[in-house]
Amino acid sequence: MTIRPATIEDWPLIWPIFDATVQAGETYAFPLDLTIETSRGWWMETPPGRTVVLEEDGHQGGRILGTAKMGPNRPGHGDHIGTASFMVAPEARGRGVGRALAEHVVQWHRDEGYRGIQFNAVVETNVAAVRLWQDLGFEILGTVPGAFRSPEHGYVGLHVMFLSLV
Repeated sequence: MTIRPATIEDWPLIWPIFDATVQAGETYAFPLDLTIETSRGWWMETPPGRTVVLEEDGHQGGRILGTAKMGPNRPGHGDHIGTASFMVAPEARGRGVGRALAEHVVQWHRDEGYRGIQFNAVVETNVAAVRLWQDLGFEILGTVPGAFRSPEHGYVGLHVMFLSLV
């Protein structure tokens, strides 16, 4: 597997992953009526942020199995704390794609001089993601009860998670 910066040419290959994740409705509170054109701005970061893709090696042109975006959590006086979001193709889940992207994102934030990484809204029923972040040292700082409406679980909490990089 190879992780590299995403290009605008990658967007048509990222879009099915983005759309499947958003339409499942279990991990992101993005609008459900996004199209391939209107969704690009929700995912493709501009500097100082960055969007990456994870490609499966051995396929011609590489098959995109996952993607992540990262950058400052807040502008101005808050830009020393980063944030990130991740999406894995449904058929690639359980293959280490999320972990590889997560480790890449943590290292990118370290290399860029961030003092920590804050996730603003990790859905508490997204057990695999919560476990992964905790395995990587993230702590749950708090949970906003009922802040996310899950199609499967109803109203569930959103965790605020943090990893110190100092």
